[in-house]
Amino acid sequence: MSTVERAIEQWEREIPELNLLAMAVVGRLKVVTRLVQRDFLEPFFKEYGLQGGEFDVLATLRRAGAPYALGPTQLYEALMITSGGMTNRLDRLEKAGLIARTPNPEDRRGTLVSLTEEGLTLINRIVFLHVENETQALAGLSREEQETLNRLLGKLIAGFEAS
Repeated sequence: MSTVERAIEQWEREIPELNLLAMAVVGRLKVVTRLVQRDFLEPFFKEYGLQGGEFDVLATLRRAGAPYALGPTQLYEALMITSGGMTNRLDRLEKAGLIARTPNPEDRRGTLVSLTEEGLTLINRIVFLHVENETQALAGLSREEQETLNRLLGKLIAGFEAS
């Protein structure tokens, strides 16, 4: 019995009139997130000397298209983190030689963050492996079930964003 099932069973016993569907769904979402992070994502990123947030920076720069450069504000807004959290990630990636910070030619007060040749090579190599790893994380569901889950989660997120 999973921890979520155990908790639901206990609540049903203690307060039978409590509607527990939302608690069960949110609990399962939390467990899935934790397990995917622990068993798939963290070991994968560690294998390449990265943390998940650092991969996110490299991937965001890569998917921005050539010349693979964005301003720090564009980056932290795309990644939905604070500017302080972004600075720490950028410092580590720059020290590793995967990104470079240069003056922004369109804004003398600003900088651009860009992939170095080494950073571009790394992200181009591991993004396919990353998607394969995520595919393995979802192997317990059929393709149709994954599509349904994806659609439902998208609908849930849209509801949050609309309110």
